[in-house]
Amino acid sequence: MAGYDDRDGFIWMDGKLVDWRSANVHILTHAMHYASSVFEGERCYNGKIFKSTEHSERLRMSGELLDMPLPYSVEEINAAKEATLKANNLTDAYVRAIAWRGAGEMMGVAANKNPIRMAVACWTWGNYYGDAKFKGAKLDIAKWKRPSPETIPHNAKAAGLYMICTMSKHAAEAKGCSDAMMFDYRGYVAEATGANIFFVKDGEVHTPKADAFLNGITRQTVIGMLKDMQIKVHERHILPEELERFEQCWLTGTAAEVTPVGQIGDYNFEVGELTKRVATEYERLVRA
Repeated sequence: MAGYDDRDGFIWMDGKLVDWRSANVHILTHAMHYASSVFEGERCYNGKIFKSTEHSERLRMSGELLDMPLPYSVEEINAAKEATLKANNLTDAYVRAIAWRGAGEMMGVAANKNPIRMAVACWTWGNYYGDAKFKGAKLDIAKWKRPSPETIPHNAKAAGLYMICTMSKHAAEAKGCSDAMMFDYRGYVAEATGANIFFVKDGEVHTPKADAFLNGITRQTVIGMLKDMQIKVHERHILPEELERFEQCWLTGTAAEVTPVGQIGDYNFEVGELTKRVATEYERLVRA
């Protein structure tokens, strides 16, 4: 497959569709130097983006949290995504909306006079974890921790917050793992590098309290599904020593969807009936 900079198709950029290979920015773009960028990852199923408006709302909120108000409304962002899918003739795709502080008259930490720009791209993308979707992903335990909310805007889906995620995933892949699980700054179980995490014990579900990491849209969707299924969900702080007592585990995210986990470090989990049921129900929901 060609690199992401060398493909046929169109990308929506600052209000118009441009040729894929022409969707470029200047080397002195502020976001490249100071991580002033926010984004959304979304999936389109059968021609419909799942929870498109919720994603657009979060993109604008993320921009506000970074003191970077987006120049587009939720309705305009939704329309941009639809136009990009149509231009690329895609009905089942991954959609990436991104906003950033561009190049302008300022080039330093402060750059509030520089323009805020936005783009939308989409492409076909299969299972994020490959065949782990069926047999269970193998996770490393990251050495990096999710920082305190006093140090970062953890409710923003901001590019800079993924630096330690990239490093952790690279280290995990070098060990033959699909991903890495991260603890938070207090030592509680937090999330994987790009997905939230759930555990099962005695028919009940336990998931880390989202007070130091992004409360994913897929996470919220799955919690709602579980409650509709009359399954008790505990959103709480989870200690590392509890991992050996959990029976099942899965990850959630727009890219990951619902992916079972078979191993985290030295701890093993079964791909059990509840995990399979949640994955099946989620698939049904997004394609409804």
